[in-house]
Order: sequence, then C-alpha cells, then structure tokens
Amino acid sequence: MSPQNSSDPNLDPNLDPNLDLDGTDLVPRRRFLTLAGAGLLTIGFGSLAEGVVGGLSEPLNQKFESLIFKPQQPVPEFPLNAIEPDKLIVNSFRGTPAINPLTYRLTVDGEVNQPISLSMQDLRNLPFVDMVIRHVCVEGWAAIVQWGGVRLRDLVAIAKPSATAKYVYFYSADGYYESWDIDSALHPQTLMAYQKNGQDLMPEYGAPLRLASPIKLGYKLSKWVTRIELRSELGQKRGYWEDLGYEWYAGL
Repeated sequence: MSPQNSSDPNLDPNLDPNLDLDGTDLVPRRRFLTLAGAGLLTIGFGSLAEGVVGGLSEPLNQKFESLIFKPQQPVPEFPLNAIEPDKLIVNSFRGTPAINPLTYRLTVDGEVNQPISLSMQDLRNLPFVDMVIRHVCVEGWAAIVQWGGVRLRDLVAIAKPSATAKYVYFYSADGYYESWDIDSALHPQTLMAYQKNGQDLMPEYGAPLRLASPIKLGYKLSKWVTRIELRSELGQKRGYWEDLGYEWYAGL
C-alpha cells in the first residue's frame, strides 16, 4: 500500500508525517474510537486511559479490560460452514519475509527456568488444537477463520516460567514486535498457529508460525514469530503500533 497522506484529517497529528505507514492493522485513534462508539469494536477504557498512564510499568487499561473481558473465559466458536475464506485481508509490516521452514526455530526464553528452541517438527509433535473464530482488525473489517496449531500455554509450560513473569513479548522475522499480558497469552484459545482453514499457512498469512486468538485485535496477532520472551515488567517498547500511540491491551 502507498504511504498515508500526512494531510489526511483522520490521521493522528502526533504521528511522524515521514513514517511510511503501510496500513498493517492501522486506524487513526480518532477513527478507532468512532468505530468503538458505533459498536463495531469493543475496547473498554484503554485508549483513553493510556494517554494518562503511558509511563507506568502496568498500563491502566490492562486493569480495566482484564475485568471487562475476563481473559481466561473461552470465546464461543463458529461452525466450519461459517468460515469466510476470502475475507482475511493480507496486511504486512515490511512485506513478507523469506523463512525456510526446514531450518526455522522458535525460541522461548526470558524469565523461564528451561529456555527452549523448537523446530516446526517439534511444534507439530505437540498436541494439536484448532478453532473457528472471528479475526477482528482495527481497520474495521473482520473474517471468520479456522486456525490450527499449538496452545501458547503449552509452550510456556514446557519452558517452565518464573513466578514473576507477567508479560510476554513476541518478535517476528520482519522486525515486528508485540507484548501481551500473561493471562491473555495463557488463554486456552491463544494459539501459535501453523494452519489456516485446514491447510498449512501460506507465507503471506504468517507462515511458518503466527499468533491467533479471538481475544485480541488483529495488530496484536503477530505473524512470522521467531522468539517468545517472558518478562516481569514491560519495557519502553511495547509493540510497533502501540509505540505510535495505539492501545496496548486491545482486548475483544
């Protein structure tokens, strides 16, 4: 996509006008709140609260939204005949990175007692889970998709997390980065997915491994994940779009 026009009245005036925004799960905050007010998105109090407490180690919207969204409560799923195969739009951060699935490794480290490095075959040997859920993009569109893979909570359990771990960072092959609260990461429907609609993921959709979950907006669902890091505190960098002013918790 072409860079956003800095004269666009919908753009957040705090964004750097020289940034090349490619549209990846992006909507200006004023439009984001408009969509929420219209009932298209559910965001709780987070977007308003973060501007006040952005310097705190624990965003205020995490406290509000974890109460509202109950991140351990399963989300109702859809039947297979509800899948919308043509509605999942391909968005990218810097284009699709070239990853050799034969040499790919996923690292889980940080505040864990047993750091791990897994190949795709290692991941496929773990218990397989699939789900048919709605993927919701902050741009205002949604798609019902079947995802298949391994529960993130199973990977974290193998790595034996420290009792102090409260946050999970995700690093992608294209340089994209994200962070989640630990409760959302351990939700039973948060997957590291390697299948879409019953088939192996295609590279443009995040292969070989991506996040999939019905409890977060699309910009939280990193593609091409190569490293998962557990932390006791949030760093200054919390997510690519969040560091440009977007909501951190982004719960549904």
